[in-house]
Amino acid sequence: MSERAAPFHCPYCGDEDLRPHETGHGAWECASCNRAFQLKFLGLLARGLERNNGEGDGI
Repeated sequence: MSERAAPFHCPYCGDEDLRPHETGHGAWECASCNRAFQLKFLGLLARGLERNNGEGDGI
């Protein structure tokens, strides 16, 4: 995957007025609440996907 994924909204205030931050890859700034944050992909979970067989509390 060569494209950079962009967040849809600020995780702090929920506003959509986001711009890339000058510190580098994965860093974003919110013009609404004046916060800067960074997104980072950590990796896939070792347990993988669990199937719901229809029992219990499913989402």
